[in-house]
Amino acid sequence: MLLFTPGPTPVPQNVRNAMSDETMHHRTPEFEAIFEKTRQHLFKLFATDEVVMLASSGTGAMEASVINLCKNTLLNVNSGKFGERFGKIAKAHGLKNIEIKNEWDTPVSVDDVVEAVKANNDIDAIAVQISESAGGLRHPVEEIAAAVKKINPNIMIIADGITAIGVERIDVTNIDALIAGSQKALMLPPGLAIIGLSNAAIDKIGDGVGYYFNLASEIKKQKQNTTAYTAATTLIIGLLEVLETIEKQGGFGVLYCNTARRAKATRAALEVIGLHSYPKVPARSMTTIDDKDAAKIRTALKDEYGVNVAGGQDHLKGKIFRINQMGLIEPYESIWVVNAIELILHRMGRLEYAGIASKVYNETYFKTALEKKEI
Repeated sequence: MLLFTPGPTPVPQNVRNAMSDETMHHRTPEFEAIFEKTRQHLFKLFATDEVVMLASSGTGAMEASVINLCKNTLLNVNSGKFGERFGKIAKAHGLKNIEIKNEWDTPVSVDDVVEAVKANNDIDAIAVQISESAGGLRHPVEEIAAAVKKINPNIMIIADGITAIGVERIDVTNIDALIAGSQKALMLPPGLAIIGLSNAAIDKIGDGVGYYFNLASEIKKQKQNTTAYTAATTLIIGLLEVLETIEKQGGFGVLYCNTARRAKATRAALEVIGLHSYPKVPARSMTTIDDKDAAKIRTALKDEYGVNVAGGQDHLKGKIFRINQMGLIEPYESIWVVNAIELILHRMGRLEYAGIASKVYNETYFKTALEKKEI
């Protein structure tokens, strides 16, 4: 079965091998050496002033960021299930909450955020997804962060990069907390979250809030190459293997380039056979298609072609399907997926099969290679 859901993503064989070795105690010099190497790679990936690993899902990192960086009022952007979650976290902890809500295909505008900030002096933190995976859209987070910091540099910008880290280079100049999850572009099983923090965020955290999700405790310990509580040893060993694999294959720049090519090629291949991309501004992490036959296409992909893609949630259940583009994916696997979709549409009587989806995918993905001069 080809796993093309936008999380969990497939775990490469060499990473599974690394995680299958004997269990290691987390309070040992051997594990501390692995932890230190992993942190060094994460500093390159996040480009932030500090990085913290948590034994939790991405939601745990969202909660940790909110409770440690928001003391009064959180402004959250809700263009999907995960943007909505930030507001629920704030309310669960007794914080005031203001929400900007859009349809799931619509990214927030910079002007709407600026207007909300100017109208509410109590806002001291803003939470927004970079890539909102409920509908596969991209928010203009860097532009929002820059505009907000001009108004009030003390407002903390919390950016959910769970389906953006490892997908594209993110400008963290004005971002205070950048969140990642292990089961997305980092190609690991679920259970490890990472937060990149700015120095301004560290100052605001101070002594921290809470117990397990007290980021002050974790910062102190992780600077010593250990953790405040039990480390997710197996996942961190796997993470080091993932990051070293990416480095061996050309580094993050090559990974970002290949992901962008894959995203462009997948959308082009599906649009040429008459399918429609759902989000107004698509993220590179996934291609999201809205279609009256979305559920049937998704079922046929799984049952007849061995491809597992994700559906929609809530009001989009049965109305969209989402194809992953994160991680180290071979072009032939993506070509199999788009070709299978064309075959399914043919059998539904919606088009005459001509192999056009795979042709367009190849032309789009390999265009840069074709343009290179002969060696």
